[in-house]
Amino acid sequence: MSGYLEHLSQDKALLPILENAQQVELKRQQNLPQYLYRTIINQQLSTRVGQVILERFLNLFGGNEPTSQQVASIDFDTLKSIGLSKQKATYIQNVAKFDLENGINFESLSKMSDVEAIAYISSIKGIGKWTAELFLMFALGREDLFPGDDLILQKKVAELYGLDRSDKKKFLADMYAIAQNWSPFRTYASVLIWRS
Repeated sequence: MSGYLEHLSQDKALLPILENAQQVELKRQQNLPQYLYRTIINQQLSTRVGQVILERFLNLFGGNEPTSQQVASIDFDTLKSIGLSKQKATYIQNVAKFDLENGINFESLSKMSDVEAIAYISSIKGIGKWTAELFLMFALGREDLFPGDDLILQKKVAELYGLDRSDKKKFLADMYAIAQNWSPFRTYASVLIWRS
């Protein structure tokens, strides 16, 4: 813990959010496809509604996290019946089929760089770059990701560093240059900025 805090505290602009910050603990998820199902289910929903639909999803499989074979085999209309849109039901089955055909596991992903892993996961139809970046952060536990497309991060970084967002190209270049200074702990910085 002290390693990332010590490193990030060299950036004086971050000091206000580092004071009294709770520890950031990155954990590897055991069931990687399940992380993606949960993410797809929760997109654009309130936490409460997402939790209800996730519970219904798990109940389709006896309350357990399903295997990719089970998800790929389940009737499409049954998936929709729990409150999923046609699009989300399709994306969930896309994840299951991709796992069965190509693999979504630590063994294969651990051999990939961040850039390669993001490209690999975002090649699944329905999984964008932002979701793939968060997957690396919160399912694989990778410590040096900065999802710069995230609007909350953009807004807060602009506020902390007094950046002008009117010229988007210049703003993004400036923001990524700032975030580069946080390496190799950009994930921790991102989480702390979100929390703030």
